[in-house]
Amino acid sequence: MTPAELSRTVLHAVRRAVDEGELSVTVPERAVVAPPGAGGCGDYATSIALQLARPAGRPPRDVAEILRTRLLGEPRFTDVVVTGPGFLNLSLRGTASAGLVEEILRRGPRYGHATGFSGTAVRLSCPAEVRAVVVADTVARVLRSQGDFVRVECEGRPAPEWESVLGADVTTRGPSIADRYVTVRPVPAPADPLPLGRDAGRWALLHPAAHDRPRIPGDHLVQRESNPLFRVRYAHARTRALLRNAADLGFHPEPGPVSEAEALVAALGDHPRVLAATATHHTPDRLARHLLAVADAAMPLLPAVLPLGEEKPSAAHRARLALAEAAGTVLAGGLSLLGIDAPDHL
Repeated sequence: MTPAELSRTVLHAVRRAVDEGELSVTVPERAVVAPPGAGGCGDYATSIALQLARPAGRPPRDVAEILRTRLLGEPRFTDVVVTGPGFLNLSLRGTASAGLVEEILRRGPRYGHATGFSGTAVRLSCPAEVRAVVVADTVARVLRSQGDFVRVECEGRPAPEWESVLGADVTTRGPSIADRYVTVRPVPAPADPLPLGRDAGRWALLHPAAHDRPRIPGDHLVQRESNPLFRVRYAHARTRALLRNAADLGFHPEPGPVSEAEALVAALGDHPRVLAATATHHTPDRLARHLLAVADAAMPLLPAVLPLGEEKPSAAHRARLALAEAAGTVLAGGLSLLGIDAPDHL
């Protein structure tokens, strides 16, 4: 069951409770599901009961118990637990990762993107400063991935090299009348990032939070584990190498249960939520940190993907290969939104 399917299942439980007269609320358009936080349990959690408590005129835990009784009837859940003030914690059956991997491989790099126009037009502006221009370009990319129309304006004339070298496009386009007006104004870069080139230069400007001062030149060109950009791109390149090696051995990815990669499955399932939050809060650093979390969660899985010695490829190897491919797909799609290349060879 994918995060999108989980959201629909939770909303269906809300709709049933409303239809049966146990809750008097307007059914929301979306239920946010994410890996459980501190004190939580299971595979995913949702705060939908806290969201509905006030309009329902009921304590959050009462709302959560009403929804819990309906969610327990869903055969793909092994358990539903109410924790804290009213969080619903959902435990999925062992094949949960297979559905998620199938969705990622079906959507490709557009996994987590909206499937149509959101109905929102955004007017995005930034000062003519290199970091602000790169951040504005990236925020515009992520907003468009969520279905928004975006018009970008620079308060001044950007240097041509910011586009030719760093790929930052702040050309005005989109509707002139907007539903939302956003100004991007991060802490300026302390030095010229152009000598770093496009990929390292953009990462150096985007990975720190907007209120943090970026490190330039830093170690963004160093190919070792201390460099976060290297870890993300290396994990992607490893997944692509595994696909080539598996093809040479005569087997291909097939989504299936992978019990030893819970952290990776959770991180991949969280990708749509991260993209939505990045778009809402205009924080590309959030996406950069998420990609690093996906890469770090993927690395322990990769040595077990290929059979060893005389071992024959099994269903477990094919399922691990599919999960590795899904991780590489998410890394490539996320890096693309940051304007950074994801090479197959590193």
